[in-house]
Amino acid sequence: MPVSSKFLTGLLVLISLAGCSDSASETKVAPKAALPVEIFIVGNQNAEREINAVGTVRYRRETPLGFTTAGKVAIVRFEEGDVVKRGALLAALDTTNVGADMSVATAERDRVRAEFDRVRVLYADGWITKARFEAAEAMLKSAEARVRQADFASSTAQLYAPSGGVVLMRNVQAGQVIAAGTPALMLGEADEGFVFRVPIVDRDASKLRVGMAADISIESAGETPLTATISEIDGRANAGTGAFSVQFRLPNLPTLRSGQIGTATLKLPASDSGAILQIPASALFGVRTGEGLVYVVDAKNRVETRNVLIQRVMDDFVNVSGGISPGDKIVTSGLEKLRTGSAVRIVKGLR
Repeated sequence: MPVSSKFLTGLLVLISLAGCSDSASETKVAPKAALPVEIFIVGNQNAEREINAVGTVRYRRETPLGFTTAGKVAIVRFEEGDVVKRGALLAALDTTNVGADMSVATAERDRVRAEFDRVRVLYADGWITKARFEAAEAMLKSAEARVRQADFASSTAQLYAPSGGVVLMRNVQAGQVIAAGTPALMLGEADEGFVFRVPIVDRDASKLRVGMAADISIESAGETPLTATISEIDGRANAGTGAFSVQFRLPNLPTLRSGQIGTATLKLPASDSGAILQIPASALFGVRTGEGLVYVVDAKNRVETRNVLIQRVMDDFVNVSGGISPGDKIVTSGLEKLRTGSAVRIVKGLR
């Protein structure tokens, strides 16, 4: 029985539609399943950070003392560690040369003064010129200046204690010839009290301010920590270490001695770029100098990438700032399978 053309046309259309349906079903992609992850919920428990710095007790003023002229040391009256009173004679030079210089300068001044008196009379009577009179006047002023210089050398040939205190260092012996300006003794001035000096690295020193409090533990001065405040912060770091010297004013206690070793405990404020937050080290990836990345789970259970600043690395945790806030959910496992926008399923959460 012959097949009609209309029947053949309809059959071809059905076959074509069936082929298209099969092709569409083959190209349809099933949605990806959410990846299981563990998370850490960020807290604000580390807004402050405590540091400990080892330092040394010093007198606030440790003054080197020396002679203004060279000479032979005649006497040194104190040893290192001796306590002295204000105005006590510490050491003196042999004044033989100084006395001779004074005698010569005085004699020369008297001679020049007599000559000047004679020239002044002649000038008043018109016998000499004004230039001759001015030259004689200049010679007198020069002679008087030499007398004052010799008198100053004589008065500074002795070293007196500018304050009550302790002899910290003695560099000379009787009979030794010493150059002008060379420190002969160093005096710790008790009137100015004690300070505690510690080196602090630049990252931490930038957060310190004068007046901030600290606990100073000095074992040789007693078991109870001393409360002290920052009195000075160096304006320039040490060229060798890169650290800044921070000075704490100590109470004036009889148990304190220059050179004692102790530890200062300070609480540093939060970072200027935001609160310091603590997260597990396993949450970080893409770490480079001072920075790293974390995955944060949003309200739709998808992850987004955040950049954080690394403040401090510990054994299992890292202190960071910037990019995250308290309450954020940070992915701590399965990071290698994630990409920005990946759907996740939380299987475990920690605080």
